[in-house]
Amino acid sequence: METIFVQRHCDATIASEIEKSGKPKVLAKILASRGEIPGDGNSLKDILPWNGDRGFKGVLDAANILADAVQGAKKIVIVADYDADGATACAVGIRSLRAMGAIVDFAVPDRMTMGYGLSVDVIDFVVPMKPDLLLTVDNGISSHAGINYAAELGIPVVVTDHHLAGETVPDAVAIVNPNQPGCPFPSKNLAGVGTIFYAMLALRHVLKERGHFADGKNQIPNMAALLDLVALGTVADIVKLDRNNRILVAEGLKRIAADTCNPGIAALSQVAMKDRARLTSVDLGFVIGPRLNAAGRMDDMSVGIQCLTTDNADEAMELAKELDRLNKERREVETTMRADVERLLPDTNDFDRYTLAVYDPEWHPGVIGILASRIKERINRPVITFAKGTVDGEIRGSGRSISGFHLRDVMERIHITHPGLIIRFGGHAMAAGLTIDESRLDEFKDAFEKIGREWMTPEVLSNRVEHDGAISLSDASVELVEKIGAEIWGQGFPEPLFAGDFRVVKQKIMKEKHSKLTLEQGGKTIEAVLFNFADKAPERIKAFYTLMVNEWNGAKKTELNIKHIESAA
Repeated sequence: METIFVQRHCDATIASEIEKSGKPKVLAKILASRGEIPGDGNSLKDILPWNGDRGFKGVLDAANILADAVQGAKKIVIVADYDADGATACAVGIRSLRAMGAIVDFAVPDRMTMGYGLSVDVIDFVVPMKPDLLLTVDNGISSHAGINYAAELGIPVVVTDHHLAGETVPDAVAIVNPNQPGCPFPSKNLAGVGTIFYAMLALRHVLKERGHFADGKNQIPNMAALLDLVALGTVADIVKLDRNNRILVAEGLKRIAADTCNPGIAALSQVAMKDRARLTSVDLGFVIGPRLNAAGRMDDMSVGIQCLTTDNADEAMELAKELDRLNKERREVETTMRADVERLLPDTNDFDRYTLAVYDPEWHPGVIGILASRIKERINRPVITFAKGTVDGEIRGSGRSISGFHLRDVMERIHITHPGLIIRFGGHAMAAGLTIDESRLDEFKDAFEKIGREWMTPEVLSNRVEHDGAISLSDASVELVEKIGAEIWGQGFPEPLFAGDFRVVKQKIMKEKHSKLTLEQGGKTIEAVLFNFADKAPERIKAFYTLMVNEWNGAKKTELNIKHIESAA
């Protein structure tokens, strides 16, 4: 499949204004091309407020109900999702509520047997914990049956979530969700951990107004101390990094680098052999997040939540080592599954479908989401991978989409046009989950493909990659690379990708599958790496690359991490 590279453009005036703030010229142009607005504040005081005309719908209702529970010594049980967003959201809830004097515990659904969200099975699971109030984090907006069942048992439910609502919202006692109908909160891209963070800000406010902290028994908690958790969950959930999310992530990274870092995040950084003082947003997404996610994929996310809620550094380290082990196990399983997919996929140059849905009864249900993501990256199509469900005859799918094809809306459409085909579904634009009968897989594939052809154009399916143009090797200093690394990059605000023509001076094959290149441009040479490429490189190449710093024996130098090469001859 041909990749089409398109250069980004920026407003020169805006770039000039950003440069005046002290950013290098190259970086100022990059930020301007991504919509950075000069003059906007980027500190914690500049985050969007939880209250006011553009605050959260339902947040004061939720805060008052939670405050009643805190002051009435009622037991609150948090029901969390089993991914990194759910784990960090749960940790924010537990740490906040405990600091405010609440009696709080948590429960995580078993991914393999209970499925997603606050289901009836989950309610039965938490009833022995004797909750007076249930608080969902990163789930609940689609949990009509579970919330109704809880009400029948006399257990009120407060929902905090960020996923898209269906045609109706459940009958919870309060709902906090920027994407629920009628919510004016401007940032619809908030993650589940961001949503509970805002709910806890509102709770702290209500308790202060009630004089809860006046007797000195409970000190007013410093909510900013939890932003390291907010940063990790936000980046790991691959939500769009709009300005509000970028501020939250930036402030969280500051706390990760400081002595106040969450012991679990510090331990995860250590087992990943990352210096947390230099941890970046990219590291959160590709190094720390996967280790936390591995618990929910391979075992039980309770391990991850315990790692993030303990204040004992030794305990945090033992739990982080277990998460690291689970992540290695996850990678081994994924490698096997990817080999299976290679046998299923046709030549991508002859791939004439608009969508892809694949199933293997031997696949691990905890890894199919990653598998869908990997396939999507290769064929640039919306992909759903299925594994066996927990009920005989059912299969569970995890989907990943491409820009311009809203996956949850697709599931909703199929649900309407093919009643009964989808048993359960949920998610958002770029990712969704669903359950269907195995016997109806071909019917689902046809329905999925039909909507793909109706909603997408061939242009949407082209592998279009935006880049930031050329940069001279003279400008590619270690200082510039470090300044670029200090910015917040992620979904919707991608890391810079440069383009340039080079002469290949030398090529060395590493581990029989990677290349180490020495490149020359304008009389200057630079080292580059090209992963998963062991062929002989052309003498002259056009390279699309990111910049990185190689540090050896205390000396630093800039290198290129090449993502794609073409012959420039």
